[in-house]
Amino acid sequence: MFRDPPGGCVSAGAGGVGGPAGVMLKVSGLETGYGRVRILRGVDLEVGAGQIVALLGGNGTGKSTLLRAVSGLLPTWEGSIEFDGETIHRLRPDQIVRRGLVQVTQGKDSYPAMTVEENLMLGAHIRAGRREIADDLERIYGFFPRLRERRSQMSGTLSGGEVQMLVIGRGLMARPRLIMLDEPSAALAPKVVLDIFVAINRIRDTGVTVLIVEQNVRMALLLAEYGYIIRDGLILMEGEAKGLLADPNVKSSFLGGSVAGSEDELVH
Repeated sequence: MFRDPPGGCVSAGAGGVGGPAGVMLKVSGLETGYGRVRILRGVDLEVGAGQIVALLGGNGTGKSTLLRAVSGLLPTWEGSIEFDGETIHRLRPDQIVRRGLVQVTQGKDSYPAMTVEENLMLGAHIRAGRREIADDLERIYGFFPRLRERRSQMSGTLSGGEVQMLVIGRGLMARPRLIMLDEPSAALAPKVVLDIFVAINRIRDTGVTVLIVEQNVRMALLLAEYGYIIRDGLILMEGEAKGLLADPNVKSSFLGGSVAGSEDELVH
């Protein structure tokens, strides 16, 4: 059991997202799983509006399960999920997306027989307003210039990093207020990871709130303002990202692997 360390870190259940921003996403006592197997066992988590919040942990700890429950892809067995003050855990996934909450899954799934731009436009299928959609497409190309270069190329010919850029861009085309990114650095080269994390920082600067799930703990904490560490379906520790980075327990148990030496490298 972790102690309560100094520097902004607290044991599970002792705090929440601080700062002046209101709470956009609130998960309370969440329990869910697959079949009869319980994966999440009373998870509490908050994401403040305009923030980047990191959910961290190893494989099989419940990170992706939490995102699936928030997206409506898994039923809530116990507890509640609120988005912008509205209870959403009984809504269908499409209803949740229409309220402005979008998940980009870990699978990096694109439609290989469609062009990059056609894939991006799929993210806007729930929207009207051709001018706004065109403006958002240009904004995506600003975040990811490589996608502009390959806009007419079949997505099946892209590299892994380019596909990750594509699926993030497709999620943004739905114009979310909160985007959840599941393992955006997985299986990517270090330079590509840094490019993507710089883009995520720029996306937040446009007013989009970000919940990022990562195994690259150091990189995620350099990017985020607040972090949660999950293990065995329970929030083990939470706190301000800088405090978690400095905490000796986090250093010894979780920190390892980074492609940024400092927070400055994520500011572009």
